[in-house]
Amino acid sequence: MTHPGFAEFDATLRDGRAAHIRAIRATDEAEFVQAFERMSEDARYMRFMRTVREPNRERLRKALASFPEKGFGIAATVPAADGIDIVGSAIYIIGSDPASCEFAVTVGSGFGGVGLARTLMTALIEDAKRRGLKEMDGFVLAVNESMLRLARRLGFGIAPDPDDPAMRICRLRLDAA
Repeated sequence: MTHPGFAEFDATLRDGRAAHIRAIRATDEAEFVQAFERMSEDARYMRFMRTVREPNRERLRKALASFPEKGFGIAATVPAADGIDIVGSAIYIIGSDPASCEFAVTVGSGFGGVGLARTLMTALIEDAKRRGLKEMDGFVLAVNESMLRLARRLGFGIAPDPDDPAMRICRLRLDAA
């Protein structure tokens, strides 16, 4: 899936491993299912904010088909015996307000704490700015301290969700960042 203005690149992580960063493709469905299956229960809970045992393939297909019109996604891949493994991803979805988007980021087991989430989020933010979006929001569990730390370092303001004390709203003004 091509996306104007996004150039894929290789990133060296803090532990010396490399990941290839590229736009998500409609053909990535099987790789995303494999990535989901490799996630621990805790990682799934942090990402989906509830217990999820099976990937929702229909929702995945709809999300992949909506890019780039309704958002954008980036995948981090590494070589694997079957070709590649997706070890991280970051997406934004444009909702009813065409000037704002909501982000989500996932980093696979074994790739946390090495700078992959920051690499993905930095590239995602830059793409949203190029697209002319003005604001990026994300909903993060209050117990997901590593994601909240990253959001702060990236310049997001963080506030309690008035409707759910277990959630935090992360908001970044893209025209000021």
